[in-house]
Amino acid sequence: MKPKPPIVFAIAAHPDDIEFMMGGTLLLLGQAGCELHYMTLSSGSLGSSIFPATKTRKLRRAESREGARLLGAGWRPPLADDLEIFYDLKTLRRLAAVIREVNPGIVLTHSPVDYMEDHTNTCRLAVTAAFSRGMPNFATSPRRPPVTGDVTVYHAMPHMLRDPLGRRVIAELFVDVGGVLASKRVAAAAHRSQKEWLDVSQGMDSYLETVESLSRAVGRASRKFRYAEGWRRHLPAGFGPEDSDPLRRLLGRRCFRNKAYDRCVV
Repeated sequence: MKPKPPIVFAIAAHPDDIEFMMGGTLLLLGQAGCELHYMTLSSGSLGSSIFPATKTRKLRRAESREGARLLGAGWRPPLADDLEIFYDLKTLRRLAAVIREVNPGIVLTHSPVDYMEDHTNTCRLAVTAAFSRGMPNFATSPRRPPVTGDVTVYHAMPHMLRDPLGRRVIAELFVDVGGVLASKRVAAAAHRSQKEWLDVSQGMDSYLETVESLSRAVGRASRKFRYAEGWRRHLPAGFGPEDSDPLRRLLGRRCFRNKAYDRCVV
């Protein structure tokens, strides 16, 4: 009897971050039989140059739920507003409670270094919440019992594939998302309010073209796939066995390890 595929929990900062950096991998894991969960820690409250924060929160909440539905994932509500994701005990206790409820075998989250602190803090919170999953003396909010089982944490590529100082970040794993790129674009298109905002705030012309061009850039870096998403595994200590790599096991030929990663120096 084949083992049940692991539960997958994607944890990102803002509505549409999951679609941009993780959407293709999530779709493939869903096809592999995994149960998917989706959570952004921020409400996206500042993501508009037109609407006030109260209306922006409502818009982005609806868009986020639709994006999760299109990816085949269960949606979890946010915990904070934009620029208010802090690595603090209150937020950690709340996220740890959700981790224990979901009890994932795979966590997908941001790069440990990225261009803005919301991404970096989300990564730190996700890693610590996953690490504390089995600690009886760590009280979550609301209280949830500790859970057992291994979890593998994967970090997505940072924005523009560089760290905050402009240095290139090399992927350890590449996932071929060419076969699900159209579905990834459809999920990203659910975030209709963001096209105008990103064009104004970051100069990202053609919102959906950016989704495709980013996947193409990672594909070029792979030297194997036309369109790809890149990942790095968190060190396994406290999470599971050293050789744990469920992405490669579940996705087979659609995921390969970059041999050059072992030679890179940070």
